[in-house]
Amino acid sequence: MGAPDDGRAKIQRLLVTGDTRLKQGVATAKVRESYLAALEAARESGLEDAVGPLVELRLADLDAREAGAPPPVPPAA
Repeated sequence: MGAPDDGRAKIQRLLVTGDTRLKQGVATAKVRESYLAALEAARESGLEDAVGPLVELRLADLDAREAGAPPPVPPAA
């Protein structure tokens, strides 16, 4: 197993990749693939308790988008 910082960097990279794909309109299957890979990396790094809820929120949002719900409105600045 690598250093914890390596695991965190991999998780962060996968989450950012998924977010970027989502913003660019890439197929939701590819977005989901990135998020699930981040969750798997979190499990492997022992960080699932910290990262899991964040990934679950992203997956729930993705499910809503696939079901035809409009994207959430960003909070006012």
